[in-house]
Amino acid sequence: MSQNKTFIEFHETLLKLSHNADFINENRSRKLASLSALAGRLLHVDRVSVWQMNAGQDRIDSEVLYLLDKGHDYRPVSLVDTDNPAYFKALKTARVIDAGDALNDPRTAQFAEPYFRPLGIQSLLDLPVFDGGRLSGAICLESLRRRTWTLPEISFAIAIADTISLVNTHDAWIRAQQQLDYVTHYDNLTGLPNLQSFRERLQHLIRKMRQRENDGFTVIWIDLDRLKAVNDGMGAAGGNRVIAEIANRLRGLYLPGRDKLARIGGDEFAMLVRDHEQQRHLQDLIQQIQHCISDPMTIDDQTLRMTASIGICRYPEDGLDSESLLRSGEAAMYHAKESGRAQMQAFRQDIHSTARSRFVLESELRHAIQHNQLDVFYQPIVEPDNAEIVSNEALVRWQHPARGWMSPMEFLDVARNAGLMQELGLSVLRRVCEDRRNARQQGIEMTTTAINLSSEQVMDGRLPLRIQEMLAEFGLSGDQLEFEVTEDAIKGDSKSLQTTLNGLVDLGSRLSIDDFGTGYSSLSRLKHLPFSKLKIDRSFIHEIPGDADDCAITLSILGLARGLGMQVVAEGVETEEQRRWLTIQGCDLLQGYLFSKPIPIDTLLEYSAHHKRSVL
Repeated sequence: MSQNKTFIEFHETLLKLSHNADFINENRSRKLASLSALAGRLLHVDRVSVWQMNAGQDRIDSEVLYLLDKGHDYRPVSLVDTDNPAYFKALKTARVIDAGDALNDPRTAQFAEPYFRPLGIQSLLDLPVFDGGRLSGAICLESLRRRTWTLPEISFAIAIADTISLVNTHDAWIRAQQQLDYVTHYDNLTGLPNLQSFRERLQHLIRKMRQRENDGFTVIWIDLDRLKAVNDGMGAAGGNRVIAEIANRLRGLYLPGRDKLARIGGDEFAMLVRDHEQQRHLQDLIQQIQHCISDPMTIDDQTLRMTASIGICRYPEDGLDSESLLRSGEAAMYHAKESGRAQMQAFRQDIHSTARSRFVLESELRHAIQHNQLDVFYQPIVEPDNAEIVSNEALVRWQHPARGWMSPMEFLDVARNAGLMQELGLSVLRRVCEDRRNARQQGIEMTTTAINLSSEQVMDGRLPLRIQEMLAEFGLSGDQLEFEVTEDAIKGDSKSLQTTLNGLVDLGSRLSIDDFGTGYSSLSRLKHLPFSKLKIDRSFIHEIPGDADDCAITLSILGLARGLGMQVVAEGVETEEQRRWLTIQGCDLLQGYLFSKPIPIDTLLEYSAHHKRSVL
């Protein structure tokens, strides 16, 4: 047979194989097996192997070996650069290695004793294989008899090597497509489907449901409460571990009819539930989800309990397409969050308007904080006997362009849900520092100012440094400020909390527990935290001295404070009877409308400038 005819027959056989539908649909390993077998049979070669080169290009590993008389062998074999650098150099320069005398060829001779002689190999033909433009390995044809490789044989072997290179390139493209699909449809932190994947599933279900009657499904929108406080106190890595732990819990939660779970935002998850009778069991489902989330978890040796606000909507009642359902679920979730933590809210039509209003208010508040447009009013704290002002409490106010003066009760929840509490707190601190500097420039020395700290702030170990920097900016000292922390904000006994509180004391500032009596603080915990004041919540002051229970609670707080060496401030004092009773019982300081409502800085300075000691 002429070389031309042999060349044509070889390549026709290869084309027939490579264009066969079964071959095209095979995986890479099966394709390599078919190509090595084809080369072995057509060229009558004893051994045909495909090798893969490592990333460092100093080792090749056998992927598949075809033995002419035995078939395929997948036992691992490795050859390294240090055993034959000349061979690797030739392979790396993309050269065809046609060694008719493999035992003596300078490119392959060093393989003679450890590899060729034990196997009886006399001749070889090795060709480089590529993955795109990168050398990725070789195909090796090895003969147990001496032979000189003909041009058609070399050409055919090159064609086999090129086909393997194309297989590699196609597989790399498939992997890239799979990676792109993963990035497009899955969350990298949790491995859960993402919002895009969830949206596509919604669209698919809606198309199916439109063909049926009396069928629907439920969308459950889950938002973790106060994750920002965790991030501030433990860093982003700690927050991510919390998210990953919650994701694992939700993933393992068995719920009848559950269709898809996704992470759709930083601290938000969504779940699809399909069940004809879902409405009857909805409350049980939500309780299971809440219990799953609220079980204690340990992150960096700190025990945390998370809660979630949950919004619920139904197809088709609350939306006929994916976007309207997502809007309804999110709006219901925000309504639940505004009702308090760990709440559930089913969607109602009036919620949309409320949600739009909340989004507008959030945007306006963010703008007010960024442009230092929030105001601070001051309420004096006085001595019981003579009403002399000994300090004052800074209370944030907002003069909304359309709504007028707004109290904290009207916008703090919006700030908290929007993650603005840190920025709001620093804005109040800046305004207080500005007011104190301006007063000093007028020759007026203000009494100590107490500033409220949110739970998000006290969980942030960077807070003392930020306060120190602001004090330095305005030329103030730490002993001119006190900081008030609500009892609920210190219930998580963490290293971050203690670090923050001790850092504030190191600045020279004093600390007060605000709204004392409304939360839970054990004596052992209070004893180890650096507080010097307790502020009795106004709810216990309102009915004294007429209410025996409130009197008993107040007396117990006074006794507790004395035992801990702490001062006591009674909030919400409005009548002479309340003042007299508290004075007799030895309450150290009083605050309330009997002495003054919260007043602007100008009014406070005017009062201080004239050294008034009487009730305002």
